[in-house]
Parts: sequence; structure tokens; C-alpha cells
Amino acid sequence: MSRKHKHDDHEEHVDESWLIPYADLLTLLLALFIVLYSMNSVDVKKFEEMSKAFSIALNSGSGILDSPAITPEGDSPDKPKEDQIKKDDNPKDQKEQDAQKLREAALKQEQEDLEKLKKQLDEYIDKNGLTTDLETKLNMSQLMITISDNALFAPAQATVKPESRELAIAIGKMLQGYPDYEVIISGHTDTTPISTVFFKSNWDLSSMRAIRFMDILLENKKLKPQQFRAVGYGEYQPIADNKTTEGKAKNRRVEVSISHTVADPTNQQVIPAAK
Repeated sequence: MSRKHKHDDHEEHVDESWLIPYADLLTLLLALFIVLYSMNSVDVKKFEEMSKAFSIALNSGSGILDSPAITPEGDSPDKPKEDQIKKDDNPKDQKEQDAQKLREAALKQEQEDLEKLKKQLDEYIDKNGLTTDLETKLNMSQLMITISDNALFAPAQATVKPESRELAIAIGKMLQGYPDYEVIISGHTDTTPISTVFFKSNWDLSSMRAIRFMDILLENKKLKPQQFRAVGYGEYQPIADNKTTEGKAKNRRVEVSISHTVADPTNQQVIPAAK
């Protein structure tokens, strides 16, 4: 008969208690990835709260969500720097800024030129006792000289008086220093109709007076004829009431408008000065 053998020795079993915390850790990580995946956008405040919660759950001083590498969606640490580089390196923006600076400098110089010319004209008017016949007015980028018809012409005539030629010559000499300025001479009359052998209407008279005055200015060969224009307005741009003698006298006049054109440095276009 065979003997039954008692086995007193117990088989050794592997300690598997570590599986429990490992499973908990895997569960927490799975939950983390599910939350991150489901987030369409990051709320910074909620993100910080969630980071603290996971840190406590993992019994760690700092959680994996505390990494400074994580930034809100759509932002990048280098984005502001890149945007600044792009802005600084944009040649179009720089070109526009340079053009604006050049234009502002040109406008400033233009204003200074017209103020200087006005001062010269005012001194000439005072010196020659023409304060009742001539007036100067500076408005933005336009200098206007208003001359009474009595100072230049006989009634119903368009020939400049011999003694008045000196005035036109003096104005021409002053304009020599401003060769690039546009000069418009305009003639104006009152409402009294005219019909003579030489002038069919006030249109004819005002136009011819403007031309005759311009002729004397352009006797100065240092001036550029292409910068000059003559135009007649008849009685249709009055500055006073034509019902009175004084008003009619003010309306009969020749105006010399002096203005400048500022060139756009970016495309060399000419921008008319304000009138």
C-alpha cells in the first residue's frame, strides 16, 4: 500500500496588493485624457481648479497640469513676438508712414511760404498806401489777393491803367520765389449789364480783365506760364449786396489766388491743396 504523503509546506503566492493603487492611477489618467479631449476651449480659471484637484488626488506637490507649457487654446508663447516682427517688417506700413511724414513736412513748408508771401504783400500795400484798394487773406493753403477794379481799370474797360502796371509787376516779382505755386486770376463784376462793341456781356468784361492782368504778371520771364490760369465769373460770385453802391463797388474786383499742390511721395500723384 502506498503511503499518503502530507504536504505541510504551503505554496508561495505573489503579493498583488500593488494592483489596487495602480488601477486607481490608470483610472485617474483615463479620466484626465477624457476631460482634455472633450474640452473645446480652455477656461483658464477652471483649468487651474482642475489642476489642483488632480494634484491632490495624486498626492503630489504639483500636478501634471501645472506645466507652464500648456497655454489657452489659440495662443502661443511666441505669437506676440512673431506678430511684432511681422508688424515691424511690413514694408507697406513703413512706406505709408514715411509718405505721411513727407506730406506733413510739405504742408508745413507750404504754410510757412504763404505766410511769408502774405507778409511781403502787406508791407507793399502799407508802403504804397493801397490799403483801401487791396486786401490779402490767408485761408488754409490758399492766399487770396483782392484788388478793387478802380485800382486797375477805367469804368467798362479791361486795359490796366499805366499807373497800375507797377502793382502787377511787383506781385510778379514776389511770386518768383514760389515757382511751383498755382496762380488763378479771376475777374468779377457787379450786376449792371454791359453791352458794347468790345464786350458783349459781363462775362466778356470779367474774363478779359483777368487775362489782361495775367499778361502783365507773365511779362516776368522767371514765372512759369503753365502755373497760371485766368477766368471770368461775371456778376455770379458777389461778395456784397448789389443793391447798394458800396456793395457794387466791392463786387467789381480782380482776385489773385495763390495755392500749392502737394505731391504724394508714394506714387508721385499731385494732390491739390485745400481751397
